[in-house]
Amino acid sequence: MIKVVLLGAGNVAFHLAKAFLHAKDIQIIQVYNRSEDAFKFFPDTINITSSLSEILDADCYIISISDDSIAGFSATLPFSGKLVVHTSGSVAMNPLNSKNRKGVFYPLQTFSKNTEVNFAETPVFIEAENETDLQLLQKIGRSISEKCYNITSEQREKLHLAAVFVCNFVNHLYHIGYELTTKNDIPFDLLKPLIKETARKLDDGIPSAMQTGPAKRNDKKTMAKQLEILHLQEHKEIYSLLSNAITNQYGRKKL
Repeated sequence: MIKVVLLGAGNVAFHLAKAFLHAKDIQIIQVYNRSEDAFKFFPDTINITSSLSEILDADCYIISISDDSIAGFSATLPFSGKLVVHTSGSVAMNPLNSKNRKGVFYPLQTFSKNTEVNFAETPVFIEAENETDLQLLQKIGRSISEKCYNITSEQREKLHLAAVFVCNFVNHLYHIGYELTTKNDIPFDLLKPLIKETARKLDDGIPSAMQTGPAKRNDKKTMAKQLEILHLQEHKEIYSLLSNAITNQYGRKKL
């Protein structure tokens, strides 16, 4: 049984804790967090602490806190020679303090406490300084996911950037669509079949092969009319920028 301690109690740690509780080869022995408020979301069966001096001995310590705090926090850990990893997509492995063995355990998914996550289909990307630790992280990753991959910090940085485009940016576009519909007394739910079908099409091919719409057709009349409909300058700029990017992709003139 592999003993794991989670350091942090945010969204990622919360879902990792739930996944590890159901993993037959993993024993989550403790969750640490500086503030005790976040513990209310965790099962009562998990040992919790808000004191660094009370952290238990484990095979792997998983830091799941804000990116900017990872390096500094790793230096405060009251032990050495242990395997300490973080869950960030954009932070390299090296910033972790050298008094412990370094690694990365990055689940590529969007996390919020009120939404269930299917970890079996969530890819986990791992990195370590030596083969022994890499094998341990593989066991941990495969205990909760069917998709566990070795990846370098450089590759993970690019992967995280791609995730920002396909998740965070796309979700903001959903927000704009939500505003446009609800402010005109149109249910946003009417767009959901289109959203789902657009995502489903990716199972059949690459994104560029699935592109549709006025920008791909270079339908200047429609695009000009839609620009007039938009009231916020920021939305006009987003519309123009994305439309120009699409028309450029297909070799046509800018707006």
